Amino acid sequence: MRVAVTGASGLIGSALVPHLRSAGHEVSRLVRRPASAADEITWDPATGTVDLDRLAGTDAVIHLAGAGVGDHRWTDAYKREILQSRVDGTTTIATAMAALDPKPRVLVSASAIGWYGDTGDRAVDETAPAGTGFLADVVRAWEAAAAPAAAAGIRVVHPRTGLVVSSKGGAWARMFPLFKAGLGGKLGDGRQYWSWISLRDEVQALQALMEDDTYSGPVNLTGPTPVTNAEVTTTMGHVLGRPTFLPAPAFALKLALGEFSTEVLGSSRVMPAVLESRGFPFADRTIESAVRSALAESR
Repeated sequence: MRVAVTGASGLIGSALVPHLRSAGHEVSRLVRRPASAADEITWDPATGTVDLDRLAGTDAVIHLAGAGVGDHRWTDAYKREILQSRVDGTTTIATAMAALDPKPRVLVSASAIGWYGDTGDRAVDETAPAGTGFLADVVRAWEAAAAPAAAAGIRVVHPRTGLVVSSKGGAWARMFPLFKAGLGGKLGDGRQYWSWISLRDEVQALQALMEDDTYSGPVNLTGPTPVTNAEVTTTMGHVLGRPTFLPAPAFALKLALGEFSTEVLGSSRVMPAVLESRGFPFADRTIESAVRSALAESR
């Protein structure tokens, strides 16, 4: 297949592009500057433009671009950037795909488990309604922005990704040095659920959503065994052989992170019901396996 990928330089995209190429797909990367390589396509979400001549003939688009949720403190300005980067980017891609003739077959448009809000210890799957809170509101608008593609008859899939376990980027990459130094510990009371997925399972799942025409709508990209933050802490200490005696109190997190602390301390127990029903072959079904896989990435 001829595949175009946005966010190709990010954590997931930088692993996905070579993976798809090794599987025999022809991959182009959408870049926000003049294209300088044969495999690049220029686009600009701020102005809603895409080089349609270069995008023509594409079979699938995997849209991953968006401002990092945990990259900065949640000021009003950065919250607007989080929302606009997702809505503007998705609208731009979906509209461009709808304008092509022939049209691409599928849009795999990134989403997140933030859709469900704080679920406490209650397990939820793709049938659960949207939750409340800033990220839940963002995800609703983010998924809705893909409507132009769906209206044009293009199959649209929303991979709702959990916390990606990787040493190469994201939240987990910031955790590894702390735990290696013996400074890791549970966050708050540690009872909040973390719904995680290893980077290699994330990439394999995105490929499956693109290739398999039976997937559409929301699909949770999480491992089959969500665990509490306390269990994550114990596992990290065990795998790295380091003590984990230094918890981060909830009040300290709130002072350090501001509003984003509600996401760190919140609980999200999300199950990958759709993937499980299709027999998706998770390489990492436990958090220990995922952590060991992440460590192997850097060797």
